Amino acid sequence: RYPTGLPSVDDFELRGVALPPLASGQVQVRNVWLSVDPYMRGRMNDVPSYVAPFRLDEPLDGAAVGQVVESRHDGFRPGDFVLHRFGWRDEVVADGNAFTALSSLYPPQAWLNTLGPIGATAYFGLLSVGGAKPGETVFVSAAAGAVGSVVVQIAKLKGMRVIGSAGGASKCDFVRSLGADAVIDYKAPGTMIEKLRQAAPDGIDVYFDNVGGDHLDAALGCAKQGARVAICGMIQMYNSSEVVPLANLFRVITARIRVQGFIVSDFRSRWDEFQSDMEGWVAGGKVAGHETIMEGLNVVPSAFLALFSGKNTGKLLVKL
Repeated sequence: RYPTGLPSVDDFELRGVALPPLASGQVQVRNVWLSVDPYMRGRMNDVPSYVAPFRLDEPLDGAAVGQVVESRHDGFRPGDFVLHRFGWRDEVVADGNAFTALSSLYPPQAWLNTLGPIGATAYFGLLSVGGAKPGETVFVSAAAGAVGSVVVQIAKLKGMRVIGSAGGASKCDFVRSLGADAVIDYKAPGTMIEKLRQAAPDGIDVYFDNVGGDHLDAALGCAKQGARVAICGMIQMYNSSEVVPLANLFRVITARIRVQGFIVSDFRSRWDEFQSDMEGWVAGGKVAGHETIMEGLNVVPSAFLALFSGKNTGKLLVKL
């Protein structure tokens, strides 16, 4: 069923499905790593969006890394690791063109983190949408999360001053360990705008938004003239029907703030640019992928729900 508000594990059902025999050109893959991501919540509403909604009583899907079990496709051999979109299941049989062979130079799960859509979202959101430059002050919300933690690292290696927000002392310590110059604990007493003004008395040049709500409003209130806001996600608002007021929205006009939403597929034509830079940074130890791991297909709904309670640090992955 489609959830109302915050989903529950009762909205999901684990089912056994028989796999078809392999036809010519097809591959059978056993999944090893599954990704759960906040954008999936939007797919649980039966409304048009930039990605089709999940259908009731049909398998869910998402990014996954698996290992070839059997192949009738010339491009794959048993044992190969592949990236694909048939997550939320143990195994899949599909045409070979639905799979991408992965380099053995990196751990397989890295392709669901820094080397995959997570890293690309951080890279293009910060540098292209946000237009962040060396010496500028960047504010990153959900800085202990999958995308936010990569944004912090890229911003630092590019010579920017970074302010991150996170919830609780341990997550704030983690964000500091990534190199952030200042960290805001949004769970601590005080308003977000008060905390951001203290961390950035001269204002911010770029806001990388993963949260929306009071974080976005505070960023607008502290933005410098000509600041840029790259809106990646609004996890604070995904499960709420309440209208979130933006008291500082008028500053978009007065401070000439550019606000732009984006999705990573907007930059598909530039993927090689991202891959070249990110592989160099990962190999050189300049960007690290941090993970929270849960195990077993049966825990995937719980892992997904954990994204909305802040239980993950870095990328949340399910290992099968």
